[in-house]
Amino acid sequence: MKNFQQNLLIVLALGLCCLCAYQWYGQTLQRNEMEGLSQTISGQKSAIQSYTNSIKTMDHQIAELDARIAGLKGTVKTNDLLLLTQKREINKLEAAAEGLTNEITQYKLAVDTLNAKVKEAYDGIKKQNESIKELVAQRDGFIQKLNDSVKDRNDVVSKYNELVARVEKLQSGGK
Repeated sequence: MKNFQQNLLIVLALGLCCLCAYQWYGQTLQRNEMEGLSQTISGQKSAIQSYTNSIKTMDHQIAELDARIAGLKGTVKTNDLLLLTQKREINKLEAAAEGLTNEITQYKLAVDTLNAKVKEAYDGIKKQNESIKELVAQRDGFIQKLNDSVKDRNDVVSKYNELVARVEKLQSGGK
């Protein structure tokens, strides 16, 4: 009976040692997995931060472009007013030219000069309109980049949320 109890004690001690080793091995695997997930989360956080910084930069650039567009629109309005004023002057000069036949040559010279100014104004307006079109295209490009960046950021956040759900599931399953 004495040998039986000693053998039983040895078997139980060996069983307990095996159980401890098995539990230690399982916890080591879990710790390694948690460290890997922690590194993944850190990488994703840094990626989110870089995306946030690039979005802020793009917001600043978009604001600058909007300010430039507003300035160009003001210039277009000023040019429209100048054009309207010049058209009125041309009409006055033409009416005076019809009434005063003795001074036709002088008025024709003045009208030709004003027509050249109007043409220059039209050319300036065309150039400004082309500049506005280019700025609008640039703004649309920046907005597309912003949308793509926001989409990428949303994808990262959804992946992060899935990862958190898996970690919580693993934690709740491990308890």
